[in-house]
This record gives sequence, C-alpha cells and structure tokens, in this order.
Amino acid sequence: MFDQLRKELERYNRIIIHRHGNPDGDALGAQIGLKHLLRENYPRKEIYAVGDPARRYAFMEDSVMDDVADGLYPDALAIVLDTSAVSLISDSRYATAAQTVRIDHHIFVEQIAQVEWTDTSYESCCGMIAALAEALQWRVTPIAAKSLFTGMVTDSGRFRYDSVNSETFRLASFLMRVPFSTNDIYANLYADDFEYIRLRAQFVLKIRFTERHVAYIYTDREEAKGFAADTFTISRGMVGTMSDIRGVSIWVNFTETDAGVLCEIRSNRYNINPIAVKYGGGGHEKASGATVADRLEAMQLLEDLDRMMEVDA
Repeated sequence: MFDQLRKELERYNRIIIHRHGNPDGDALGAQIGLKHLLRENYPRKEIYAVGDPARRYAFMEDSVMDDVADGLYPDALAIVLDTSAVSLISDSRYATAAQTVRIDHHIFVEQIAQVEWTDTSYESCCGMIAALAEALQWRVTPIAAKSLFTGMVTDSGRFRYDSVNSETFRLASFLMRVPFSTNDIYANLYADDFEYIRLRAQFVLKIRFTERHVAYIYTDREEAKGFAADTFTISRGMVGTMSDIRGVSIWVNFTETDAGVLCEIRSNRYNINPIAVKYGGGGHEKASGATVADRLEAMQLLEDLDRMMEVDA
C-alpha cells in the first residue's frame, strides 16, 4: 500500500487534504502533519488543507484552513483522512478531484475514494501517517512531528486505550526523534478555562444509570440552548465526564439538536460499534456515534446498550 500511495502522490502536482467535520486532534493532526510532510518532501507541488474551523484545537500550528477555489480540483489529488463515511467529510468538493484517496483507521462503513487504505490496527490516523512517512523515508519537520504526535495522544487517550500496542509507541518514538515540545501539547490539551470546568461539573450532576449500570446523560434542545457552549462541546466534549466511574463499562451522551439526537457512545470493555451501526452511525469498537430521530429512538438505543450488560448481570 505504501508504494501505491507514493505513486498516487507523485502523479499529481496539486494535492488537497480533507478530513471529517468538527475535527478532533487526530483528524487535524493528520491533516496538518501530512500537509507539512508533503511540502517538505515534494517542494514543487501545491499542497492545501481544507475544512471547517479547528475550534477546540485551534492552538495547533497551521490549523487555519486554506481557501481553495473550485477550479483547483479537476486536476488535483484529494486525500480524505480519518473519515469512515461520505456524510462526515468536511467539504464535499473532494469528489470533484481527478483522483481520490482515503486513509482511515475506523471500522469500514463504505467506500468513499478510488484508492483506500483503511486499517483498524492503528490507534489513530496520525499513526498511519507516521508509518507512511517512515516507510517512504520522508524528511519529517518539527511541525509535522508535533501535529502527528498530538493526534496520537488524543486518539489513544494519552496512550491509555486498548487500541494502543507496541507499534503505537514505536511510531511515537519515531516522531520524537524530531525536536518539538511535548509541554506545549499537554499544556494546551489539558488546561481548561474555568467556564469549561464549570460546564463539566454541571454535566456530572446530570449523569443517570440504567438498571444494569450503563451511564448516560440526556440534554434536550431547550436545555442545550441554556449552556454557553456549542453543540460539539455539549455532545462529544462532555461524554468523557462518565469515563472513569467505577463499575461503568458503557456510557452514552445524548444531545438534542434540530437535526436529531446526537449519540456519543463509549466503552472500556465492549464492542459498541454494532449498536451505533444499527442506528445509522459508526466509528470504533469502543468509541462510536450515531444520530437518531428523537428521544424515543435514543432510549431504544440505550436499551440495546443496557442489554449488552446482561452477561454480567
């Protein structure tokens, strides 16, 4: 696969890099990292990164997206990173490119590009980009290394999740051969404004449990409007408030929006992905999401998660 990707990269003078919307550290880190790897190793090519704003990860260097005109796509290579489904891609213009490539570590949902490298054995898409850089013997710049390391840290839960293996640490070591400050990364990742800490405290008080001890939070539309936070922060940002409760192996955060109820599902033990897929979503074995029509369907999803715990009841 590395040789095939090299051939695709060398065929096109213009490369435009996409990723999923509402980017997390992995999506943004992979995008910025690949952008700077390509600029360093193919200095005569035009390399761009596009998508919606970085928001929570705006502290990352070069996180402001490029302004790319529609006319640049027809003879370009578009690369989609860290995305399992077409509906999740930020900027649909990728489909108008001369050639498309997808690099992703999520469980396969559907084909979205002409050339695809998907591999769930990696803890992060950033890990895949690091492996690509190593295999092709690319020169790695400090900003590329720092961006990729940031994505590895965030998608591995600070190297805590069971997706982490010896290859994770080997590739992290490969990146750390290049000088960059991990203090800068951690200071920005784990230092929160007081308002965010207070918001987390409010969500802790909202935690409820099913009969078999699945933890959940439900925020209706009117309540969501009362929080001084965007939907992404209320939904994905708050699901972690339930992650370290003793005796809880599955947790889910429900957030009502105009588009439906967002369901962020997590587990430290079970493969909850089939439940997400059942309700039109996807993701990883232990970190998935879906959007359902209303509260009734959300509670049906919760019942399905609760039934997963029957074996331990």
